[in-house]
Amino acid sequence: MPAHPQPRLETAGDPHPEPAAVVLVAHGGKAHSTAPATRRGLAYQRMRPFAGALERAGRAHRSERGEGVAVYLLRYRVRGWNGPAADAYADAVWATGEIARRHPDRPVVLVGHSMGGRAVLRAAGAPGVVGVCGLAPWLDASDPVTQLAGRSVLIAHGDRERMTDPAASYAYALRAREVTSRVARFDMLGDGHAMLRRAGDWTSLVRRFALGELGAEPRDPLITNAMREPAPAGLRVALEAGAGPRRPVTDPPNTKDRR
Repeated sequence: MPAHPQPRLETAGDPHPEPAAVVLVAHGGKAHSTAPATRRGLAYQRMRPFAGALERAGRAHRSERGEGVAVYLLRYRVRGWNGPAADAYADAVWATGEIARRHPDRPVVLVGHSMGGRAVLRAAGAPGVVGVCGLAPWLDASDPVTQLAGRSVLIAHGDRERMTDPAASYAYALRAREVTSRVARFDMLGDGHAMLRRAGDWTSLVRRFALGELGAEPRDPLITNAMREPAPAGLRVALEAGAGPRRPVTDPPNTKDRR
C-alpha cells in the first residue's frame, strides 16, 4: 500500500465514458480514524446497492451530452472525519473536481450516508452539482448552508436512529431553506442508521430524487410537494412502509450524535 493513501472514484455498474449525467455516492465513516478506507468496510459496502440501483435505472437516459448515468463510489483516503482536517469533505471536493474533469458540463447529483452525507452537503457548491441527498447525515450547527444556493436538497432520517441526530438534520434543513427553495426532509418510520429494515424504500427515494434532478425521469410528485410545503410540514414528512406520507412527526428524536 502507498505511504500516503489517495481517494478513489470507483465505477458502479456499467461504465459510461460519455454519460448524460453523473451521480457521486459517498459512504459513512468514523469521527476519528486515520486507518485507510477499504472496499471491505461495512460503510462502503452499504452504499453499493444504492450506486448499483442508480446506474441501472439511469441506463436509458439520453441527452445531447451523452447516454446513461455514470455512477461513482467515493472511497476515502482514511476512515475518519478527523476534526478540523475534515478529511471526508476534502475527498468529496477532490471527487467533484475529478468528475468535472472527466465529464465536463454534465449535471451531477451527490448522495451520502452519515459522515458521507455531511461531506457531500458541504461539497454541494461545486460546479455542475444540481442536487444533493443526505441519508442519516451527521450534522451540527457548525455545518454551513450557503453552498446549497441553487441546489435541490433531500434529507432522510430514520425514526429509530441511534447514531446521528435527526433533530440536527431538521435544524439544518430549516437553515438550508434560507438559501434554496428546493429542500425536503423525510422521516423513514421504523428504520435506523443502517437503513436495512426498509432498504427498498430508502433506495427508491434516492433514485426518484437523483434521476428527477438529473432529468432522467420526471421529478417525483411526493418530493416536489414536500419542497413546496412550508416548514415544518415539508421537512417532517413521515414515510411508512408500504404507504404514502402521513401527517408530519411532531418532534424528531433527540439522539446522541455519532457517525
